[in-house]
Amino acid sequence: MTSAHQGLSGLLDTEAIRKDFPLLDRVVHDGKKIVYLDSAATSQKPRQVLDALNEYYERHNANVHRGVYTVAEEATALYEGARDKVAAFINAPSRDEVIFTKNASESLNLVANMLGWADEPYRVDHETEIAITEMEHHSNIVPWQLLSQRTGAKLKWFGLTDDGRLDLSNIEEVITEKTKIVSFTLVSNLLGTINPVETIIRRAQEVGALVCIDASQAAPHMVLDVQALQADFVAFTGHKMCGPTGIGVLWGRQELLEDLPPFLGGGEMIETVSMHSSTYAPAPHKFEAGTPPIAQAVGLGAAVDYLSAIGMENIARHEHAITEYAVRRLQEVPDLRIIGPTTAEDRGAAISFTLGDIHPHDVGQVLDEEGIAVRVGHHCARPVCLRYGIPATTRASFYLYSTPAEVDALVAGLEHVRNFFG
Repeated sequence: MTSAHQGLSGLLDTEAIRKDFPLLDRVVHDGKKIVYLDSAATSQKPRQVLDALNEYYERHNANVHRGVYTVAEEATALYEGARDKVAAFINAPSRDEVIFTKNASESLNLVANMLGWADEPYRVDHETEIAITEMEHHSNIVPWQLLSQRTGAKLKWFGLTDDGRLDLSNIEEVITEKTKIVSFTLVSNLLGTINPVETIIRRAQEVGALVCIDASQAAPHMVLDVQALQADFVAFTGHKMCGPTGIGVLWGRQELLEDLPPFLGGGEMIETVSMHSSTYAPAPHKFEAGTPPIAQAVGLGAAVDYLSAIGMENIARHEHAITEYAVRRLQEVPDLRIIGPTTAEDRGAAISFTLGDIHPHDVGQVLDEEGIAVRVGHHCARPVCLRYGIPATTRASFYLYSTPAEVDALVAGLEHVRNFFG
């Protein structure tokens, strides 16, 4: 660490950690080493995860739950072992509450469809309401819009304050006695805001509404304890937490999973099938129709092992220090406006900003020529951009392998952008 960074506390040994991530050694654009600042979109994968995927395909590749031969039994043990690891990682009361999906979007759609097809007291219909927020990723807006259109339920939402936080001043009007489900993000993917979970859940419980939390930007970065959250459903995705793409998780309370109907039908999720009717297997298999993402689940299990060995508390401290430093350094850049909280308190490690009148796509392209990878656009959260009157933002997002030197590279790159555009 250079002298300029010696005041930062809580940092991990990134020199050792980065050796586990092959892509971070990649050289791009005229010999420049990549500065990867897009972990909110997808994280890089450590060798331990890549090795687990290769090991599965090379030595254990078979379909699960159906074969009695050795390799099939090994594949089943690895797949179900990954479920055990995820359950422990999120402190689930039961492994049977962990459902594997292909991503968080599918997990959220699963909840929406279960409630649309459910019997009372869970059914969403024209006499009920759904509550979300204006800061949601599209994956936590569109499923509820579709459910509202299909059932006639009224869709309501919390607005945003000028500083990028939820406006809960009308919480009793947004969450009412008619509300059946409240679905919101724990950490905003665009604003970085960490939301006041307890306040929202307390109101939902007062009126008997179910609560679904999108933890896609939380599970990779902080301790995620589903029992402490007291939500009814929690969704997240593997590829943002050092795991492979194609694997997501939905955690749900056991009694709800027993009562609610399945979303997809097919093999594995059944108990008996006749030409007239079918009965369904207990959860979680009730919600995992067809051949599941076996290798991806094994990879996610390896990612959980990797993160757990480092410690989620340690990762959270590291990211807080990096984010605090990044917010301070970015505020030194002339004409730069952070969209969202401008302190490191109660915010995650994704920072979105605009730079004067320079379009974010132009910012991203010039930074790319410097070897700096950031995200540009509305980040699948277009209502947030509309709220703040901007077409898009540039987003830099950090993870356990991010360093203060990469923040400095970003700031230097932004100065190059300003000079390039005069």
